[in-house]
Amino acid sequence: MVGVLVDACGWVALVEARLNLDSSMEDVVGTAELKLLECVDKEIESVSTKQKGLLLELLRNRCEVLRDLEGMRHPDEMLISLSSQNGWPVLTVDTDLKRLLIEQGGSYIEVTSGRYLRLVEA
Repeated sequence: MVGVLVDACGWVALVEARLNLDSSMEDVVGTAELKLLECVDKEIESVSTKQKGLLLELLRNRCEVLRDLEGMRHPDEMLISLSSQNGWPVLTVDTDLKRLLIEQGGSYIEVTSGRYLRLVEA
């Protein structure tokens, strides 16, 4: 089983692409164990007040919720740190976050225009 950190924009992109979570992740990393930081959960909850259909309850039921990292304020910092330390890819479409992940030896899973997931490693 592979840990996969979920970023807010990555989750939104996955839902908007109407991808099946299990089969899409299986194709990329095998069986995924989703990880959700508290601050990312709050971001997605905030977005869901404006954008319906984000399957927030599905996400929460399928994820291990992780406490925010002490000494870090921004979700991207926490995602980069956890990705680098644990070898967990981050589900994201954020261009800046993807660049920083690769620079720090992390990896990411992105939703492509072809409506599938792709793993990119440093």
